[in-house]
Amino acid sequence: MPLVLPAATPRLRFREMTEADFSDIATLDLGGSRGPAGWLEWNRRNYAEHGFGLWIIESHSGVFVGDCGLTMQEVEGKWFVEAGWHVRSDRRRQGYAAEAAAAVCDGARDAGVEHLIAIIRPDNVASQGVAAKIGMVLEHEVHKNGGPALVFGVNLAR
Repeated sequence: MPLVLPAATPRLRFREMTEADFSDIATLDLGGSRGPAGWLEWNRRNYAEHGFGLWIIESHSGVFVGDCGLTMQEVEGKWFVEAGWHVRSDRRRQGYAAEAAAAVCDGARDAGVEHLIAIIRPDNVASQGVAAKIGMVLEHEVHKNGGPALVFGVNLAR
């Protein structure tokens, strides 16, 4: 399956995760129970199965910033393409998440994704702001992975 790798932005480039990224992935606040090794494995599997996953985002000089990309997520019995992003703590509040997420959104549109969601915890105000910056609006609230979650979405169909 061809990879849906987003185009580079003025400050960031995207690439596949590799085992060499383990120590960088371990610095991210990922939540959940996968841990860095499981996170790498899950994304590598997503690349093979769907042609997308969360990509490493780094500066053009190779400095690790975080990850951002697309995954398949189940919400109330239906499957959706989700945009997700994680920025390392010392790089937050600099616009990297919104910049990367916008490029991912463009890539999803170019790949024919008609509706894109983001699942965000109610207390994650920063990610809610990123979702709004890329044109997403709150669609509904759900219970997911043990707690309340907000589902933001945007229609990408041309």
